[in-house]
Amino acid sequence: MLEDTNFDFLGPKHTGKVRDIYEQPDRLILIATDRHSSFDRIIAHIPHKGQVLNEISAFWFEQTKDIVPNHVIAVPDPNVTVGKKCKTVPVEAVVRGYITGVTDTSLWTHYKNGKRDFGNFRLTDGIKKNQRLDRPVFTPSTKEDAHDRPMSPQELVAEGIVSQEMIDEVERVAIALYRRGAEIAAQRGLILVDTKYEFGTDEDGRLVLIDEVHTPDSSRYWLSDSYGERFEKGEEPEYFDKEFLRLWFKEHCDPYKDATLPAAPKELVDELSRRYIKMYEQITGATFRPGEEPIGPRIARNLSAYRA
Repeated sequence: MLEDTNFDFLGPKHTGKVRDIYEQPDRLILIATDRHSSFDRIIAHIPHKGQVLNEISAFWFEQTKDIVPNHVIAVPDPNVTVGKKCKTVPVEAVVRGYITGVTDTSLWTHYKNGKRDFGNFRLTDGIKKNQRLDRPVFTPSTKEDAHDRPMSPQELVAEGIVSQEMIDEVERVAIALYRRGAEIAAQRGLILVDTKYEFGTDEDGRLVLIDEVHTPDSSRYWLSDSYGERFEKGEEPEYFDKEFLRLWFKEHCDPYKDATLPAAPKELVDELSRRYIKMYEQITGATFRPGEEPIGPRIARNLSAYRA
């Protein structure tokens, strides 16, 4: 497993929830680890998760490069993407094709509580939970260190976070990316329910897709075969479930307050690893091939040409 990295020859390191990011003058080295985050902390390490996320993103970057340029320079290792350094657009570009969710910020929660006007779109009465929307909708939020704030495009412009021209372009591209993702997912027996994108701009001010794309961590997928029957019965769709590990921690400790957490049971860790691999194979249509181990020395070898 790859818990963390320490490659001092790559330049200054920034540690994210899942990725270790090494910064160089004109590029970023993004290394996807096997860290699994919840409750604003690392709760487990899931074998092959980093490789799965990195290779799913690589697949989708390739499938969408005709819609918008992306930051990928190279994928020199199963866990690594070398990306062009861009100026980040401070907006989380969320697109939803279905109305669902249970959190306070979910589209379904707002709708259930009576909201119909979302600034850039309106919803009619009579929509049921988990229903497909007439068209994909754009529900952006801010990108902040503490908690992202859902805001309409109009509010983002009014607060001076982005220009009208930029948010219009982000919305147009994000919807196009979602439509492409939904189309390919449908061919694989999956429904791309909702997802989020991150964008940057290059030295000419052009929009560039960055970070990750359509992974199980940034997107919600349902199984399409059983969706119709379950929806008619008012049942929840079948979905890629990571929640069982989160629930185990809630039952066995206070994951928000306890200084030290118990170790996640091996059988749950192995099951989650299996599910990530299954999603990789269903999304890409390829057989998963684990990278050579030990992972650290392999990455160091594959990144020898990228010294800072």
